[in-house]
Amino acid sequence: MADLWVEAWQETLPEIDFEARRGWLCHRIGALVDEGTVIWVATVPALDGGPEKTLGFVTIQPKTGYVDQLVVHPDHWGAGIARRLLDAAAAQTRIPLTLDVNEENERAVRFYEKAGFAIVGRGVNPTSGRPTLRMQRAVG
Repeated sequence: MADLWVEAWQETLPEIDFEARRGWLCHRIGALVDEGTVIWVATVPALDGGPEKTLGFVTIQPKTGYVDQLVVHPDHWGAGIARRLLDAAAAQTRIPLTLDVNEENERAVRFYEKAGFAIVGRGVNPTSGRPTLRMQRAVG
């Protein structure tokens, strides 16, 4: 998952060294699991019979509806994987999904809007200092 995360984010914001943030992600995922977060992973079997290939993943905190991570491999952007992962996340809770997205990540913002999310607030990413949008999707 960390390899996928680094590759996807490096494609999204190439000016940031996401390889240097790999350790943060590994720690973050561990903390999320400790808090009861559910992780859904989209995979496909390898053609050569080797290990499955991870196409994407989503994390959802069922108690709060918070989606901390939604990542899809850049080769599969636009293939519906992110939407299916969000639907799997939504099935884990009966409250609205919320998330934070980098405001400059226009592709992601458009995706979330098409997926039924609306902007409900603004903030700042504590690591990068970049502006973020808080988005929420109603239940159902």
